[in-house]
Amino acid sequence: MTRIAVFDSGLGSLSIIRAIQKICKTEIIYFADRKNFPYGKKTKKQLKRIMEKSIDLLRTEFNPDLIVIGSNTPTIMLELTSKKIIGVNPPIKKASLISKTNNIGILATEVVIKSRTLSHYLKKCKISKKIKIHKINASNLVQLVESGNFIENKKYCKKIIRSSLKENFSKNNIDTVTLSSTHLSFLKPILKSEFPKVEFIDPADNVAEKILKTVKNRQSKKNSLKIFSSDQTGKLTKNLNRIGIKNKIQFLSI
Repeated sequence: MTRIAVFDSGLGSLSIIRAIQKICKTEIIYFADRKNFPYGKKTKKQLKRIMEKSIDLLRTEFNPDLIVIGSNTPTIMLELTSKKIIGVNPPIKKASLISKTNNIGILATEVVIKSRTLSHYLKKCKISKKIKIHKINASNLVQLVESGNFIENKKYCKKIIRSSLKENFSKNNIDTVTLSSTHLSFLKPILKSEFPKVEFIDPADNVAEKILKTVKNRQSKKNSLKIFSSDQTGKLTKNLNRIGIKNKIQFLSI
Protein backbone atom coordinates (compact mmCIF):
# COMPACT_ATOMS: atom_id res chain seq x y z
CA MET A 1 0.00 0.00 0.00
CA THR A 2 1.26 3.47 -0.91
CA ARG A 3 0.46 6.69 0.93
CA ILE A 4 0.72 9.92 -1.07
CA ALA A 5 0.46 13.42 0.38
CA VAL A 6 -0.69 16.08 -2.07
CA PHE A 7 -0.77 19.75 -1.14
CA ASP A 8 -1.03 23.28 -2.42
CA SER A 9 -2.76 26.49 -1.32
CA GLY A 10 -6.30 25.36 -2.06
CA LEU A 11 -8.40 23.51 -4.63
CA GLY A 12 -5.62 23.04 -7.19
CA SER A 13 -4.45 19.75 -5.71
CA LEU A 14 -7.80 18.15 -6.51
CA SER A 15 -7.04 18.14 -10.22
CA ILE A 16 -3.89 16.15 -9.43
CA ILE A 17 -5.75 13.80 -7.09
CA ARG A 18 -8.45 13.08 -9.66
CA ALA A 19 -5.82 12.25 -12.28
CA ILE A 20 -4.00 9.93 -9.86
CA GLN A 21 -7.18 8.11 -8.84
CA LYS A 22 -8.12 7.49 -12.47
CA ILE A 23 -5.07 5.34 -13.13
CA CYS A 24 -3.97 3.87 -9.79
CA LYS A 25 -5.28 3.00 -6.34
CA THR A 26 -3.59 4.71 -3.39
CA GLU A 27 -4.16 6.26 0.01
CA ILE A 28 -4.11 10.02 -0.48
CA ILE A 29 -3.67 12.76 2.11
CA TYR A 30 -4.88 16.06 0.68
CA PHE A 31 -3.64 19.18 2.50
CA ALA A 32 -5.24 22.46 1.39
CA ASP A 33 -2.96 25.14 2.80
CA ARG A 34 -5.64 27.84 2.70
CA LYS A 35 -3.72 29.89 5.25
CA ASN A 36 -1.07 30.64 2.65
CA PHE A 37 -3.32 31.16 -0.40
CA PRO A 38 -2.32 32.29 -2.97
CA TYR A 39 1.15 30.92 -3.66
CA GLY A 40 1.16 33.00 -6.84
CA LYS A 41 1.69 36.24 -4.93
CA LYS A 42 4.44 35.01 -2.61
CA THR A 43 8.12 35.91 -2.96
CA LYS A 44 10.68 33.18 -3.58
CA LYS A 45 11.84 33.49 0.04
CA GLN A 46 8.28 33.16 1.35
CA LEU A 47 7.59 30.15 -0.88
CA LYS A 48 10.75 28.42 0.28
CA ARG A 49 9.72 28.82 3.92
CA ILE A 50 6.17 27.61 3.22
CA MET A 51 7.38 24.56 1.27
CA GLU A 52 9.85 23.56 3.98
CA LYS A 53 7.21 23.86 6.73
CA SER A 54 4.56 22.02 4.71
CA ILE A 55 6.83 19.15 3.72
CA ASP A 56 8.13 18.75 7.29
CA LEU A 57 4.57 18.81 8.62
CA LEU A 58 3.34 16.15 6.19
CA ARG A 59 6.34 13.91 6.86
CA THR A 60 5.88 14.19 10.63
CA GLU A 61 2.11 13.71 10.66
CA PHE A 62 1.65 11.10 7.94
CA ASN A 63 5.01 9.61 6.89
CA PRO A 64 4.00 9.45 3.20
CA ASP A 65 5.86 7.43 0.57
CA LEU A 66 5.57 10.36 -1.85
CA ILE A 67 4.79 14.04 -1.52
CA VAL A 68 3.26 15.90 -4.46
CA ILE A 69 3.53 19.68 -4.55
CA GLY A 70 0.30 20.27 -6.45
CA SER A 71 1.26 23.69 -7.71
CA ASN A 72 3.38 24.97 -10.59
CA THR A 73 4.41 28.13 -8.75
CA PRO A 74 6.70 26.63 -6.04
CA THR A 75 7.79 23.80 -8.34
CA ILE A 76 9.16 26.25 -10.90
CA MET A 77 10.31 28.99 -8.52
CA LEU A 78 12.26 26.67 -6.22
CA GLU A 79 13.30 24.01 -8.76
CA LEU A 80 12.56 21.28 -6.25
CA THR A 81 14.13 17.89 -6.94
CA SER A 82 13.87 14.72 -4.89
CA LYS A 83 12.94 11.11 -5.52
CA LYS A 84 10.19 11.38 -2.92
CA ILE A 85 8.92 14.83 -3.91
CA ILE A 86 7.09 15.35 -7.20
CA GLY A 87 6.28 18.80 -8.52
CA VAL A 88 4.16 20.10 -11.38
CA ASN A 89 5.91 21.62 -14.38
CA PRO A 90 4.37 23.12 -17.54
CA PRO A 91 4.17 20.35 -20.21
CA ILE A 92 6.05 22.44 -22.75
CA LYS A 93 7.60 19.56 -24.70
CA LYS A 94 4.20 17.96 -25.23
CA ALA A 95 2.78 21.32 -26.32
CA SER A 96 5.61 21.85 -28.81
CA LEU A 97 4.78 18.54 -30.50
CA ILE A 98 1.10 19.42 -30.80
CA SER A 99 1.23 23.04 -31.96
CA LYS A 100 0.76 23.62 -35.68
CA THR A 101 1.23 27.38 -35.59
CA ASN A 102 4.38 27.09 -33.43
CA ASN A 103 2.83 29.51 -30.94
CA ILE A 104 2.34 28.17 -27.41
CA GLY A 105 0.69 29.95 -24.51
CA ILE A 106 1.66 29.36 -20.89
CA LEU A 107 -1.10 30.23 -18.44
CA ALA A 108 0.49 30.68 -15.02
CA THR A 109 0.44 32.86 -11.92
CA GLU A 110 1.95 36.34 -12.09
CA VAL A 111 5.00 35.47 -10.01
CA VAL A 112 5.85 32.53 -12.29
CA ILE A 113 5.33 34.52 -15.50
CA LYS A 114 7.74 37.21 -14.30
CA SER A 115 10.32 34.80 -12.89
CA ARG A 116 13.76 34.05 -14.26
CA THR A 117 13.33 30.45 -13.17
CA LEU A 118 10.55 29.92 -15.73
CA SER A 119 12.89 31.20 -18.45
CA HIS A 120 15.56 28.85 -17.12
CA TYR A 121 13.11 25.92 -17.16
CA LEU A 122 12.12 26.68 -20.76
CA LYS A 123 15.77 26.66 -21.81
CA LYS A 124 16.26 23.27 -20.15
CA CYS A 125 13.35 21.88 -22.17
CA LYS A 126 15.40 22.48 -25.36
CA ILE A 127 12.42 22.89 -27.64
CA SER A 128 12.81 23.94 -31.26
CA LYS A 129 13.82 27.55 -31.87
CA LYS A 130 10.91 27.95 -34.26
CA ILE A 131 8.50 27.63 -31.31
CA LYS A 132 7.39 30.92 -29.77
CA ILE A 133 6.37 30.89 -26.10
CA HIS A 134 3.82 33.44 -24.91
CA LYS A 135 3.68 33.87 -21.13
CA ILE A 136 0.21 34.87 -19.92
CA ASN A 137 -0.64 35.98 -16.39
CA ALA A 138 -3.62 33.86 -15.28
CA SER A 139 -3.76 34.83 -11.59
CA ASN A 140 -7.30 36.19 -12.05
CA LEU A 141 -8.38 32.84 -13.51
CA VAL A 142 -6.89 30.97 -10.54
CA GLN A 143 -9.05 33.19 -8.31
CA LEU A 144 -12.17 32.14 -10.27
CA VAL A 145 -11.53 28.60 -9.07
CA GLU A 146 -10.55 29.26 -5.47
CA SER A 147 -13.52 31.60 -4.97
CA GLY A 148 -15.93 28.93 -6.19
CA ASN A 149 -17.14 31.03 -9.14
CA PHE A 150 -16.32 28.19 -11.51
CA ILE A 151 -19.15 26.28 -9.82
CA GLU A 152 -21.76 28.90 -9.06
CA ASN A 153 -21.22 31.61 -11.70
CA LYS A 154 -20.07 30.11 -14.99
CA LYS A 155 -21.43 33.06 -16.95
CA TYR A 156 -19.11 35.38 -15.04
CA CYS A 157 -16.19 32.97 -15.57
CA LYS A 158 -16.79 32.96 -19.33
CA LYS A 159 -16.74 36.76 -19.37
CA ILE A 160 -13.44 36.96 -17.45
CA ILE A 161 -11.84 34.21 -19.55
CA ARG A 162 -12.85 35.90 -22.82
CA SER A 163 -11.63 39.34 -21.75
CA SER A 164 -8.36 37.91 -20.40
CA LEU A 165 -7.39 35.63 -23.28
CA LYS A 166 -9.23 36.30 -26.54
CA GLU A 167 -7.09 39.17 -27.86
CA ASN A 168 -3.83 37.51 -26.79
CA PHE A 169 -4.69 34.19 -28.42
CA SER A 170 -5.83 35.83 -31.64
CA LYS A 171 -3.00 38.37 -31.95
CA ASN A 172 -0.30 35.75 -31.37
CA ASN A 173 -1.93 32.92 -33.34
CA ILE A 174 -1.79 30.65 -30.25
CA ASP A 175 -3.19 27.17 -30.90
CA THR A 176 -1.78 25.26 -27.91
CA VAL A 177 -1.82 26.26 -24.23
CA THR A 178 -0.38 24.68 -21.10
CA LEU A 179 -2.51 25.04 -17.98
CA SER A 180 0.46 25.89 -15.82
CA SER A 181 -1.51 26.14 -12.61
CA THR A 182 -3.35 23.13 -11.25
CA HIS A 183 -6.35 25.35 -10.45
CA LEU A 184 -6.88 25.95 -14.16
CA SER A 185 -7.82 22.32 -14.77
CA PHE A 186 -11.24 23.14 -13.33
CA LEU A 187 -11.75 25.78 -16.02
CA LYS A 188 -10.85 23.47 -18.89
CA PRO A 189 -14.48 22.84 -19.99
CA ILE A 190 -15.10 26.61 -20.22
CA LEU A 191 -11.75 27.24 -21.93
CA LYS A 192 -12.48 24.57 -24.55
CA SER A 193 -15.96 25.98 -25.09
CA GLU A 194 -14.70 29.54 -25.55
CA PHE A 195 -11.68 28.56 -27.67
CA PRO A 196 -12.58 25.33 -29.52
CA LYS A 197 -9.60 25.63 -31.91
CA VAL A 198 -7.06 25.79 -29.06
CA GLU A 199 -5.58 22.66 -27.47
CA PHE A 200 -5.34 22.96 -23.67
CA ILE A 201 -2.82 20.64 -22.00
CA ASP A 202 -3.31 19.64 -18.37
CA PRO A 203 -0.10 18.85 -16.40
CA ALA A 204 -2.06 16.67 -13.95
CA ASP A 205 -1.92 13.72 -16.33
CA ASN A 206 1.89 13.85 -16.47
CA VAL A 207 2.10 13.83 -12.67
CA ALA A 208 -0.29 10.87 -12.40
CA GLU A 209 1.78 8.87 -14.91
CA LYS A 210 4.96 9.54 -12.90
CA ILE A 211 3.25 8.32 -9.75
CA LEU A 212 1.91 5.19 -11.46
CA LYS A 213 5.44 4.22 -12.51
CA THR A 214 6.60 4.62 -8.91
CA VAL A 215 3.76 2.79 -7.14
CA LYS A 216 2.69 0.30 -9.82
CA ASN A 217 3.50 -2.78 -7.75
CA ARG A 218 2.47 -1.28 -4.39
CA GLN A 219 -1.07 -0.15 -5.06
CA SER A 220 -3.86 -0.29 -2.48
CA LYS A 221 -7.00 -2.37 -2.94
CA LYS A 222 -9.05 0.81 -3.27
CA ASN A 223 -8.66 4.57 -3.35
CA SER A 224 -8.97 6.51 -0.10
CA LEU A 225 -8.88 10.24 0.55
CA LYS A 226 -8.39 12.21 3.77
CA ILE A 227 -8.64 16.00 3.64
CA PHE A 228 -6.95 18.57 5.87
CA SER A 229 -6.89 22.37 5.80
CA SER A 230 -4.71 24.97 7.50
CA ASP A 231 -7.51 27.52 7.71
CA GLN A 232 -11.24 27.75 8.36
CA THR A 233 -12.90 24.93 6.46
CA GLY A 234 -16.33 26.49 5.75
CA LYS A 235 -15.69 27.82 2.23
CA LEU A 236 -13.57 24.83 1.28
CA THR A 237 -16.22 22.41 2.55
CA LYS A 238 -18.91 24.24 0.56
CA ASN A 239 -16.92 24.14 -2.69
CA LEU A 240 -15.92 20.49 -2.23
CA ASN A 241 -19.53 19.51 -1.58
CA ARG A 242 -20.60 21.25 -4.77
CA ILE A 243 -18.24 19.14 -6.83
CA GLY A 244 -19.35 15.94 -5.14
CA ILE A 245 -16.69 15.50 -2.43
CA LYS A 246 -18.36 14.93 0.93
CA ASN A 247 -15.30 13.99 2.98
CA LYS A 248 -14.92 15.57 6.39
CA ILE A 249 -12.22 18.25 6.48
CA GLN A 250 -9.90 18.24 9.48
CA PHE A 251 -7.88 21.21 10.68
CA LEU A 252 -4.09 20.92 10.45
CA SER A 253 -2.01 23.75 11.88
CA ILE A 254 1.07 24.89 10.00
